[in-house]
Amino acid sequence: MKTTIRQATSKDASVIVRFNALIAEETEHRVLDSEQLGKGVETILSDPSKGIYFLAELDGNAIGQLMITYEWSDWRNGNFWWIQSVYVDRLHRGEGVFRSLYRHVCDLASQRADVCGLRLYVESQNERARRTYEQLGMKKARYEMYEIDFVLK
Repeated sequence: MKTTIRQATSKDASVIVRFNALIAEETEHRVLDSEQLGKGVETILSDPSKGIYFLAELDGNAIGQLMITYEWSDWRNGNFWWIQSVYVDRLHRGEGVFRSLYRHVCDLASQRADVCGLRLYVESQNERARRTYEQLGMKKARYEMYEIDFVLK
């Protein structure tokens, strides 16, 4: 069957929470507080000004996701769409699920005058993800990321 992509709704909260918990475990070896995570997912699903989730489905079952958040660029007078919370079910990795999600988002973004580009960050040791992003035409930015995290320490 063909993978379909759609914008997530509040009915998808439980699968998004599950996928996000798996992302944290796989990439950072973190166990997230499920209540906090649930509230965070519900917040975005109920307020698209904060971001939007897209789900990849096969036969009506979610097999992947990504989230878009926004960063205003005064230099470009437009928003960068940040790709975050990328997850593909282990059983469907290597099948082009992320590629489908990425192309969907790229097509949507390129049709909007208020979007100036796409960005994402990648865990520094995730070579597979780096190769995937480069194969899709993304280029490594010249910036490194610094942070102070007041919640996850």
